[in-house]
Parts: sequence; C-alpha cells; structure tokens
Amino acid sequence: MTPASGRGPLRFGVSLAPDASVPLLRTAQEADRFGLDLLGVRDRPYRRDTADALTLVAAALAATSRIRVLPAVACLPLRPPAVLAKAVATMDRLSGGRVELGLGAGTSWDGVEAYGGTSFRSAAAARRALEEAVQIIRLHWSDQSGLRFQGEHYGFTALQAGPAPVHQIGVWLGVTGPRGLDLAGRVADGWIAPSSLVPPKRLADGQQRLDDAAARAGRDPDEIRRVYVLEGSIVEGAAASGESRGFLHGPPRQWIYELTELAIGHRVDSFLFGGRPEQMAEFALEVVPAVREEIARERGVSLRA
Repeated sequence: MTPASGRGPLRFGVSLAPDASVPLLRTAQEADRFGLDLLGVRDRPYRRDTADALTLVAAALAATSRIRVLPAVACLPLRPPAVLAKAVATMDRLSGGRVELGLGAGTSWDGVEAYGGTSFRSAAAARRALEEAVQIIRLHWSDQSGLRFQGEHYGFTALQAGPAPVHQIGVWLGVTGPRGLDLAGRVADGWIAPSSLVPPKRLADGQQRLDDAAARAGRDPDEIRRVYVLEGSIVEGAAASGESRGFLHGPPRQWIYELTELAIGHRVDSFLFGGRPEQMAEFALEVVPAVREEIARERGVSLRA
C-alpha cells in the first residue's frame, strides 16, 4: 500500500446527486474528461427515484480512467461498516486505487427507519456510532488476524481482515457540529463540510476546532484534508455582468475570488461543485484553472514546478 499523501495539493471535483432520471455516467465521464480530481456521490437511499450510491460509485469507476470517486457521504445507518469496508476496498482494488470514503451518520432519521435502518435518535449516539464505524472499517482494511470489536452500536468478528485496498483510503467524515468536529480531528483523514451548513463565518471556527482536536490526539492537523461542498450557482451569459446574488451565487469572476479566499484564508484544499450538472463544464474549464493560477500567484509557486 502506498502511504497517505496528507492534505497535499488542491483538488477540485463535483458533488453528484444520484437522480436516476438523468445520465449519471455521462456526468461522471465528463468530469473525468474535464480534468476534475474528485467525484463525490451523495447517498440518500431513502429518497424516491435515486440510484444506489455505491452501485453508482462502482459504475463511475468502471466508466472513467483517472478521477477519484467516493460516496460523499455514505449513510452509515443503512451501510453496515464491515460490509461497507469490503465494498469500498473491492472497488479500490478493481479501479487501481481511485476510491476514497466519505462517511456520515445520516441526515433523515425518519427516512432511515422507513428503509429498515436503525437511526441514531441523539447526536451523541450518532457520534459514537460513527467512531465505532471508523474503527471497524480500518480493522477490516488492516493486515491483522483474529479480529474482534464490540461497541455500543456495532460488533465485528473475523478470522482475517481484508481484502485490503491498494492505497491508503482516506476516511472523510461529514460532520458539522462542534462535537462532530472533535471526532473528526481525533480519528478522520478529512472533513467534508457543505457550504449551506458551514458558511465562511462558521468555517474558521470549524477549522480551529478540528485543529485543536487533532493536536490533543497527537496528530498533525495539516494531514487532515478539508473538503468543501459548493452549494451554489454560476450566473452565466448576459446576467453574468450583474451584481452578486450572495455567496457562491454569481458570475465566474465571483467564484474565482471566493474559492481563492476559501483556499488561502480558510485552508480549504478540496472543492466539490454542488451546482447544476450543466454548469460543471464552466466550473471545470473556467473557474478551476483561474483559481489554481490565483492561488499559485498568492503563494509564489509556479504551476510548472
């Protein structure tokens, strides 16, 4: 297995809603062709007319050649952690190491229960379950034998671990509250934050909370990837000359400025475009190269280095 790269270079990608009525694989192939780094698939299986997220992740990996794909984020109450670990490791092996794992405790308890899952009816229980899941997933990916884990919410017993992924898969937690950030700082490889729930005025506090929790756990905060889901819209055409409609709702030049500020001022290192799929080309071909240029200029780094 190759070592984890830490936060590493900037990454740009798309957050894909698994709407079964649209050409999902074409969107994945376009994201790959446009040179994006990440394809995050939202996982809300209890919603009507949505494709299964893990099946879509596997299909997207088979239909693309370079982009990294992840559930963003997998709905833990409907994805038992040991089974999820096996599925993700299998996809990583078959794709040559192009999978990451976003994991969350679920956002709709009623929806989870309607689909036969056991939801966590308190934030504290959800955090404990999430931490147990991370432990089980990493045990499953280890080279240990005689595995046994018994927690409050999950248990796991196996004579042998595996299969192991071919690269060190990042486990990125989709959390927003202070205690959730403490958990991510202690155990996760990354933090996934949606802009609608964590606007810039909350982002700085969240980053600091994450850093402090990592430091208390004896970890290097810079090894935790910071993923920001951009829930907005790019104003195109004649309307693009107008004024901003708010954060992440404006013309490409506004997006370039705001993403550069998020990277430089708020230390975001990965962006997932969560706007309309038909705007992905403009994001990938106009906004992303300009942001890279601006950040390189700010940091005094040549893009050719």
